[in-house]
Amino acid sequence: MDASGKGEFSRRWCVLGDGVLSYFENERAVTPNGEIRASEIVCLAVPPPDTHGFEHTFEVYTEGERLYLFGLESAEQAHEWVKCIAKAFVPPLAEDLLARDFERLGRLPYKAGLSLQRAQEGWFSLSGSELRAVFPDGPCEEPLQLRKLQELSIQGDSENQVLVLVERRRTLYIQGERRLDFMGWLGAIQKAAASMGDTLSEQQLGDSDIPVIVYRCVDYITQCGLTSEGIYRKCGQTSKTQRLLESLRQDARSVHLKEGEQHVDDVSSALKRFLRDLPDGLFTRAQRLTWLEASEIEDEEEKVSRYRELLVRLPPVNRATVKALISHLYCVQCFSDTNQMNVHNLAIVFGPTLFQTDGQDYKAGRVVEDLINHYVVVFSVDEEELRKQREEITAIVKMRVAGTASGTQHAGDFICTVYLEEKKAETEQHIKIPASMTAEELTLEILDRRNVGIREKDYWTCFEVNEREEAERPLHFAEKVLPILHGLGTDSHLVVKKHQAMEAMLLYLASRVGDTKHGMMKFREDRSLLGLGLPSGGFHDRYFILNSSCLRLYKEVRSHRPEKEWPVKSLKVYLGVKKKLRPPTCWGFTVVHETEKHEKQQWYLCCDTQMELREWFATFLFVQHDGLVWPSEPSRVSRAVPEVRLGSVSLIPLRGSENEMRRSVAAFTADPLSLLRNV
Repeated sequence: MDASGKGEFSRRWCVLGDGVLSYFENERAVTPNGEIRASEIVCLAVPPPDTHGFEHTFEVYTEGERLYLFGLESAEQAHEWVKCIAKAFVPPLAEDLLARDFERLGRLPYKAGLSLQRAQEGWFSLSGSELRAVFPDGPCEEPLQLRKLQELSIQGDSENQVLVLVERRRTLYIQGERRLDFMGWLGAIQKAAASMGDTLSEQQLGDSDIPVIVYRCVDYITQCGLTSEGIYRKCGQTSKTQRLLESLRQDARSVHLKEGEQHVDDVSSALKRFLRDLPDGLFTRAQRLTWLEASEIEDEEEKVSRYRELLVRLPPVNRATVKALISHLYCVQCFSDTNQMNVHNLAIVFGPTLFQTDGQDYKAGRVVEDLINHYVVVFSVDEEELRKQREEITAIVKMRVAGTASGTQHAGDFICTVYLEEKKAETEQHIKIPASMTAEELTLEILDRRNVGIREKDYWTCFEVNEREEAERPLHFAEKVLPILHGLGTDSHLVVKKHQAMEAMLLYLASRVGDTKHGMMKFREDRSLLGLGLPSGGFHDRYFILNSSCLRLYKEVRSHRPEKEWPVKSLKVYLGVKKKLRPPTCWGFTVVHETEKHEKQQWYLCCDTQMELREWFATFLFVQHDGLVWPSEPSRVSRAVPEVRLGSVSLIPLRGSENEMRRSVAAFTADPLSLLRNV
């Protein structure tokens, strides 16, 4: 059972029965050479063929930090042994893990969700790039898609290490209690989380099925290269482009592009090279010709319809990548006056790249040009999505220009002052705001900096506070911060504090039926100043109906035709009404609507009770964000109380420095079999 070669394996007669795996000198022997009790097995692993000399092998890890290696000539026999051993040591609560083949199966101490005070033992199965888990207090968890992880890091010292896996709003801590099998799990998970090949679907992926390598490059160029003259037309340095591309292909998740370290032309060249070198191409070999033929359709409406049909036929990852790339190119051409890259110039560059042609004809370029020109229709981009996209890139460019003009800020570094709980000099924090930062990420960053622990039912939120209007707006957790920062006036600021009404709002939403709300509220338009001298402050009773698409105002309950109507997703709803308007109650909203012409309308609503106010506000959030008002399993809980310990290891913040993470990972590069103990 030595792993150094086939000739050094010892042939043994093995018997599995009554929860014990026994091995004998031969089939006639009565006394076993050794035994492995099923209750002592902590992990069962199936390495690739020929890993240890035999074509088919499996590994058994025990609580005593021993590794037993078994080899067989037949794949069928090896599979049968693995299946029987798995059934012997896996308890009934984790039997669901046996329904499919696995590379690794076993039990590990973990912390997850709201249970961070102490480690529990869970059962895990690794199959391909999926990590399945069964925890003591629940059914089989939704598999973690390892190639879609937002973060994979190792924390703690070499003796007490913790593997941290972050997927969307789930965070899982796996403790290295037993070094031998933990190292095996670590290596297997890291390998499964890496890119598996050259095709798009085998890359590390983001939440939207966009390869991380594409996202990293597009995000960097959006922040740092939108106004760079000749972006994508100019080539980067070959050696730097090649090194960058190799790093991205190896582990794009760990590559963080920074201005000053990478030039935009090197990044743009790496992206083009990656797309051009895809074995099956972005539009796939099977469909490439069909796309090129569609570009020759003369009727524009028919051609666009054909593109929409072809888009649906693409594999999901290809389809998501095409949309992300064309969306990005649409943004690039918006600044063609500065970067000199209009739609036609971009098409000349990307046509041959995406269709892997020699560029002798313009069919490929015409497809790209059509997709950019008809971006909104082909990709079904709604008005709200387009508006947010434009706001974001406009904010990026304006802040870069402002930073360059002042000479005090490096391009790409956008600094914002954020306060904790209240606006005071001692509570302010200066923080860099990248284009991709959400309100939730900003909130966590501020709390981490000030070592503020988050406990269950602590609804910490980032608020936009408008002092002049005496109103505030809790930002949705997924809302991008940069466009908001760009739009803040001198009398506005951001503050991170607890959302005191969130628990009551969530309880209301959980108990209600349907996604509409109607009722009487007191209403006043901003331009109506006639009633300032009256006690009512110019507010009048009106009947409102709020549904998933719009907010309608009726003069009274019996009215059939609304006096006013607004698209609900274009409204910004602030809590509070300025006192000089003399609102009839203290339970009021300030509502802002920006038209397509960027003209702002503002009005005020007042409820009779605090409960009514919370119900209306909860419904606004519900319909504006498609029912997702608060993360179902917030990642913020994972950053709970700073002194929480995992066994003897103090949990440190998820986002340590890159050097710390690299040093941690480097400690595990050794082959776990190097610690093999002979049987």
